[in-house]
Amino acid sequence: MTTNPTTIDAAGWLRNHLESDDAGGDLLAALVKDFAEALMSAEASAQCQAGYNERTDERANSRNGYRTRRWDTRAGTVDLAVPKLRQGTYYPEWLLTHRKRAEQALASVVAEAYVKGVSTRRIDDVVQAMGIEGMSPSQVSRLSADLDVKVTEFRERPLDAGPYRYVWIDALTQKVREGGRVVNVSAVVATAVNGEGRREIIGFDIVTTESTASWTAFLRSLVARGLTGVELVISDAHGGIKAAIGQVLTGAGWQRCRTHFMANLATRVTKAAWPMVAALVRSIFEQPDRDSTWDQLADVVEKLTAAGFADVAERVLDAADEILAFTAFPVQHWTKIRSNNPQERLNKEIRRRTNVVGIFPNRAAAIRLIGALLAEQTDEWTVGKRYMSAETLNKPRHQPEPVGEQPAKEIAPKAA
Repeated sequence: MTTNPTTIDAAGWLRNHLESDDAGGDLLAALVKDFAEALMSAEASAQCQAGYNERTDERANSRNGYRTRRWDTRAGTVDLAVPKLRQGTYYPEWLLTHRKRAEQALASVVAEAYVKGVSTRRIDDVVQAMGIEGMSPSQVSRLSADLDVKVTEFRERPLDAGPYRYVWIDALTQKVREGGRVVNVSAVVATAVNGEGRREIIGFDIVTTESTASWTAFLRSLVARGLTGVELVISDAHGGIKAAIGQVLTGAGWQRCRTHFMANLATRVTKAAWPMVAALVRSIFEQPDRDSTWDQLADVVEKLTAAGFADVAERVLDAADEILAFTAFPVQHWTKIRSNNPQERLNKEIRRRTNVVGIFPNRAAAIRLIGALLAEQTDEWTVGKRYMSAETLNKPRHQPEPVGEQPAKEIAPKAA
């Protein structure tokens, strides 16, 4: 470094640094520090209209020492000497941000680590590995708040890629701190197939409990944003969901999630008998067309009754309209709409990330993380393979007659 702090003699600087007692220090961090200080000194001299220790008639201000600011960079944490002026203030806004010392690049890295499921306490190890001396959980949370804008835009965007013929909705429990205690809240998520045949996460919210009121408000918010053309909603058999669908999505059918239905049946059968019962029930969903599907249902009911599982057979028969609602739609879509598997896989991914956090400090933190994950997943689906072909989406659905009180062998509905 020369006597003029506004310039750097690169060769001399390197020689002096290597010959000094701290030659074993971080050379890159030292270079970043001295280069930034030289630029700040030059800018301060320009503001004073005179160089460092220079006496001129044009001088409008003078130096008044330095104040130290710690600066987190990708080269490590350095202590900058920021020039002070006798009149007014000097602050290098092009270099430092008020009340936030991390570079935008560092903020992006920390936010990305948060989205990927790294807990706020573990992120301290990440930033130390980058050469930064440490970062508290509160700092991480403030940096991660930069995601709020993007998450809000994602949650409030217009739903203009419809019609959304098929919609999957589900909820998963998360733990949040509220009022000095840990409470369970529900993250409700809606996924749909848009007019181009691509999957899209159309809505997400945090509600206190799953109820008719909360589900109704959630579905109404989707309609207000442009949700149209819904013909079938796939979900579990929660009473609040079914009531909300009837109130908000008038005319839409409801398909009971096969995964949840099979799990409910498993509780009615011994562990030894379940493989046989499960194989029989699954065979209903493996038929190639509507008529054979309903015929298979009748055969399975008879076999279960003959095998001593009359209560299971009765449950299957009672749920026939709910679990076979998909048969009213084009057969090309059956494998996609007769279960809630896409939503279940999405829920598993959400839980994989949120389990690292464990307990969210508040609802806003849960919305931030889960919303960022869902926005990221929607982006991947947008550029990925189509979930359904646009051609088959234009095919009309069947209009089956009500099942009524027909005998088991005659329960197959007739096309209109």
